[in-house]
Amino acid sequence: MIFSELYSAYYNTVAEILSRIADGEHSERELQKIVTEKAFGESVLSIMPSLKNEKWQLVYSDMTTPLEHKPTMPLTTLQKQWLKAISLDPRIKLFGVNFPKLDDVEPLFTSVDYHIYDKYCDGDPFEDEEYIRQFRVILEAIRDHSQIKFEMINRKGNSMYVRCYPIRLEYSEKDDKFRLVTAGWRSVATVNLAKINHCVHYHGEKQLIGHERDVKYDTVTVKLRDERNALERFMLHFAHFEKQAEKLDRKHYLIRIKYSHDDEPEMVIRILSFGPLVEVVEPENFRNLVIEKLKNQKNCGLR
Repeated sequence: MIFSELYSAYYNTVAEILSRIADGEHSERELQKIVTEKAFGESVLSIMPSLKNEKWQLVYSDMTTPLEHKPTMPLTTLQKQWLKAISLDPRIKLFGVNFPKLDDVEPLFTSVDYHIYDKYCDGDPFEDEEYIRQFRVILEAIRDHSQIKFEMINRKGNSMYVRCYPIRLEYSEKDDKFRLVTAGWRSVATVNLAKINHCVHYHGEKQLIGHERDVKYDTVTVKLRDERNALERFMLHFAHFEKQAEKLDRKHYLIRIKYSHDDEPEMVIRILSFGPLVEVVEPENFRNLVIEKLKNQKNCGLR
């Protein structure tokens, strides 16, 4: 892993302690607070005792340090190359993230190094200035728990004017689109961002926030045969889903995946992409969707 919050927490915690000591803080109680805030629950039993007992030879027993300078954690060349590659993704512009001092860094990879299959070609216009502006308005409103108002075109082709609370943003990798989950209006609770026009902050009278539409989740269970590195590919493909895996024997695994009911058509296509290496075990209605999809492909002459 290039970056890991899990494994770097200890380093960041100790670096913060050393910096505070260098600034003149010698209270063990105050330094212990840093461990509580930045590390893990069990860390209070190891970090401070290891420092105070001079096991790590970074702090003396009187809570002073032999270090002349505060610790720094500069990025490695590999980390910079990875950040440069991420900075080239057009979706990064939506969040207003800056990557300074990377102009002379070679990216670890670019879009020409990979090809994404089974992805629609009519994704959102991530580089459109108005789309970026509206995205940031929505993102700021989500963080501030404030209202927005916007115009959108409904299914009948008519304009709608909406005032609501944005709850969260969701991204569909299959559709390459962002959608907004809202509360506080009686119509649909989810809308594609590309259909929103003239989105601005609303600073008028606050309305009572309605309940967010309950998101219905389903679980599909599949049996996977681990050939041609299928297990690793499958787990990577569904990395952002909540799931459980159970080993049946040397080659077979039972995997349960939790997904939003609205994403069921996408899940069918995703699972079918693994061909005969994956079999849907349950539920029965999902098995029937897979069977129906295969029948349609066969009728179209697809193999």
